[in-house]
Amino acid sequence: MLQVAGGTSLRWFQKEKINLSKHVNESFHEEGDWENLDADVYHWTRSLRPVQWYPGHIAKAEKELKEQIKLMDVVVEVRDARIPMATSHPQMDSWLGNRKKILVLNREDMISAADRNAWANFFSRQGIKVVFANGQLGMGTMKLGRLAKLLATGVNTKRRAKGLLPRPVRAGIVGYPNVGKSSLINRLLRRRMCPAAPRPGVTRELKWVRFGKDLELLDSPGILPMRISDQAAAIKLAICDDIGERSYDAPDVAAILVQMLTRLPAVGLDTLCKRYRIDSEGHCGKIFLEKLALHLFNGDVSQAAVRVLSDFRKGKFGWIALERPPR
Repeated sequence: MLQVAGGTSLRWFQKEKINLSKHVNESFHEEGDWENLDADVYHWTRSLRPVQWYPGHIAKAEKELKEQIKLMDVVVEVRDARIPMATSHPQMDSWLGNRKKILVLNREDMISAADRNAWANFFSRQGIKVVFANGQLGMGTMKLGRLAKLLATGVNTKRRAKGLLPRPVRAGIVGYPNVGKSSLINRLLRRRMCPAAPRPGVTRELKWVRFGKDLELLDSPGILPMRISDQAAAIKLAICDDIGERSYDAPDVAAILVQMLTRLPAVGLDTLCKRYRIDSEGHCGKIFLEKLALHLFNGDVSQAAVRVLSDFRKGKFGWIALERPPR
């Protein structure tokens, strides 16, 4: 069930049972089939009540962030490498204006080399500077620090021309909840300066921290749109744990995840069945969860759903992205 603020809950499979068996023998032809998969995810979520998560601290943080952006020389936007489009704030570019931006795709260890190359080529063609990072292990953080300083070299050139003393470059770290902003900063600083945990909503206030003599970093709370109009993106946020768990019902989200995974050659239905030692001929996520629940959890579909979501987040099906670049 998907929870609606102040409303009711609705199980999507009560409105529409979806059988994807027609796709069993179809091959997956990269871009075209990724587009078809995106279209199917949109179709599966069509009968869902909207997934919305907008805690009170986000509204306050958004207002403060817009003010702090005026002080930034460089903006570092952090996205989840598994879902770069779904973790892109629709208003971010309008807030930034002409400020220089670095895009960080965090959790690069959770996607395949093919996924990484596809996104690297996509953003390169757009002229966007992108850094692939792993905030937990520190991969990509030093490159990020050097790039931020490089992009802002003109700041102190202009100050010297005016007879002013140089100052540290100011870089703001922005992005959706739980994409790893605080972890990146802590790795850059090599010490825990910003609270970080693997759940959305841990950072609740803006905080400037100094990195050496040349760089200041602003850690900010995750910023979401007040209304998420793209519900296919909202489901992906739920799958990747980038949105509060109170905003969705695990069985609904896990059922859609199962249907997505059965379509991806890197996983497929056989991999799911072998992992959980169950038989399932069709690709209906609801039926798969019901069988898994009977096999392992005494019929408790909610526990089965939590297991599937947890296994995906831990890479038990392999490290794969849920999105590929649009054409």
